[in-house]
Amino acid sequence: MKQTQRHQQILEMLKLKGFASTEDLVAQFEVSPQTIRRDLNDLAEQNSIRRHHGGASLMSSTVNAAYDSRKVMYAREKESIGKAIAAQIPDGASLFIDIGTTTEAVARALLEHNELRVITNNIHVASILSQKEDFTVIIAGGEVRNRDGGIVGEATRDFVQQFRTDFGIIGISGIDTDGSLLEFDYHEVRIAQAIINNSRQVLLAADHSKFGRNAMVNMGNITQVSALFTDQSPPSTVLKLMEANQVACYICS
Repeated sequence: MKQTQRHQQILEMLKLKGFASTEDLVAQFEVSPQTIRRDLNDLAEQNSIRRHHGGASLMSSTVNAAYDSRKVMYAREKESIGKAIAAQIPDGASLFIDIGTTTEAVARALLEHNELRVITNNIHVASILSQKEDFTVIIAGGEVRNRDGGIVGEATRDFVQQFRTDFGIIGISGIDTDGSLLEFDYHEVRIAQAIINNSRQVLLAADHSKFGRNAMVNMGNITQVSALFTDQSPPSTVLKLMEANQVACYICS
């Protein structure tokens, strides 16, 4: 198969799946890993795809990768971030937990805690945390998105605004170089903003792939959070902004 044909088929696969690992592509095209890496590098240089460690996803500012793909992307990094955030949460605390695969990693790490009170608009988070008999888990009302189990809508935002919690734990799709927090879904942004406004401390969970990633809806700025938990140091412009606004940075490895 010619390189141009393989490039086109890689793009078609990514349109269908959102993310493809290097191993999957090697098996699909029966070529060496080095050949696939060259293909992905070429496509990334053309701004056709976004390279990730171990694979690639489509470049898009309007559509996020599929939930099943996001679950496996940077799973180890998300687990480390989840454990680091959980270490900051004392027993007996109250907290919001937002939509996202990284916040789900936080939920799993919280299972060692006692007597937490959790409000969430994420069906997966509610399912994880309801395993603990001493936890109080409150799930927000609203429209359930079948693609990822998130609950959104005006009713959800109104529900969140009834509470004031010790911690708000949020994820994000992209962090721009000026510190802008970017998302794909306007309805999801409204809920996250309500969580930020009604939490005493806001903990942002974001692996390194979110730095410089583009998405079309502006949720706010990193200066609005209390701490960022990530697996690699942020870009210098973001780090300087955080330091100037006393936003803590935890590098989780």
